[in-house]
Amino acid sequence: MKIDRLVSIIMILLDKERIGAQELAEMFEVSPRTIYRDIDAINMAGIPVRGAPGVGGGFEIMKEYKVDKKVFSTADLSAILMGLTSLSDMIRGEELVNALAKVKSFIPVERAKDIELKVNQICIDLSPWMGNSNMQPYLEIIISALQDHKLLSFEYIAHHGNKTTRIVEPYQLVLKSSHWYLQGYCHKRNDFRLFRLSRMLGLQMKAETFIPRDYQKPTLDFEDVLETMQTTVKIRIHKSIMDRVLEYCTFEHFVPDGDKHYLVQFPFIENEYHYDILFSFGTRCECLEPLHIRAEMKRRARELADLYE
Repeated sequence: MKIDRLVSIIMILLDKERIGAQELAEMFEVSPRTIYRDIDAINMAGIPVRGAPGVGGGFEIMKEYKVDKKVFSTADLSAILMGLTSLSDMIRGEELVNALAKVKSFIPVERAKDIELKVNQICIDLSPWMGNSNMQPYLEIIISALQDHKLLSFEYIAHHGNKTTRIVEPYQLVLKSSHWYLQGYCHKRNDFRLFRLSRMLGLQMKAETFIPRDYQKPTLDFEDVLETMQTTVKIRIHKSIMDRVLEYCTFEHFVPDGDKHYLVQFPFIENEYHYDILFSFGTRCECLEPLHIRAEMKRRARELADLYE
């Protein structure tokens, strides 16, 4: 892919004093013309590359571009690279390429292996296992709109499948609990809203720009609110679904019940979402207490059985 080739060319130029277009072309199995276009793209990204003519000529990064490599410690560089690399896997753009190249240019040769080892110790993969193939292009569209203060239009699938058309001023891209959200001012609601990207359809950046207004960042920490709403239910589960249940509570809440089962104090809020979680465990989970939630589970189970009559 072009983005990978650009990053590789930048790293080669940072490492070598000078390299020719033909050598780069052979290295990446492309034409010299493609290499010249890549060099133009790198220059446009803000990394000053110049061509030296004649015998022994080629491309080189201007020496004044290179900064004192002792500015950052090994831990600093590892942390920065870890974050940038994880983000660049999900969001493509010249800014990230430029930032990665600058940070890597700080790495002294004698510390390169140590830093590479530390960076590879933690892998942050923001891409989903499967599902919405629009996620990456949508992220790129939103980032462009944020930078240029341009309006976004899309159809939004709200609760119960209600579909509405929205025109939104974008203000912030949010990653929360493995899901991407857009915080923006909705012209339909005349207020700020948090939109989940997986619920968007036909996202487009409009030609119209907007003047940014004062706004408050969205409230993303609901711990205090959840404490007042949350209760605990006692469930009996088969050991085969332990991994799934551990996504919602810690092993401290598990008590063995025979060889194949556990009794679990399970965090619960009386709404559709949490009832659906319990039902997703199927016949390998039984709600024991409190009795009114057990009765509601029984009622819903009858409704489900009636559906298949």
